[in-house]
Amino acid sequence: MDDVKRSSPATGQEAETDEILALEEFLPYRLVVLAEEVSRSFSQIYAAEFGIGVPEWRVVALIGQCHQVTAKVVGERSTMHKTKVSRAVANLEKCGLVTRAPNPDDMRENFLTLTPKGQKMYADLVPKALAFSKMLMDALDPAQRKALEEIIAQLTRASSAFRTPGK
Repeated sequence: MDDVKRSSPATGQEAETDEILALEEFLPYRLVVLAEEVSRSFSQIYAAEFGIGVPEWRVVALIGQCHQVTAKVVGERSTMHKTKVSRAVANLEKCGLVTRAPNPDDMRENFLTLTPKGQKMYADLVPKALAFSKMLMDALDPAQRKALEEIIAQLTRASSAFRTPGK
């Protein structure tokens, strides 16, 4: 293939390349599209029943799993930015699903816990979440399930090894 000249939108200068990135074939993009599709599908359950969105569900799921957690831990474990976590926690507080209690060891942070109403919602959603996950895994035969688990672990390791330490 001959070199293709393209103008860079940032500089307006021509750049020579013989490669083109087909976004729909780019693995990171395909993984994001898949994750968003799965997340949107599952969100239909909790959005319809409880009126919460993806960030709120992730906060509730992590608090339900850990019983008490800080917003910082929610951000780290859910890979959500701290502002998104903060907004989700504020929304959940307004709905009476989450409470905050100061951390006596660090007054800059709060411990998040589910209220009784939040615990009920979590208890109602867990079986539905597990059934949704099972439905997805049932689309694969046992060998594909095992291969998927191995592929996810291998891609996670490869991506983590590529990243700059501390980022």
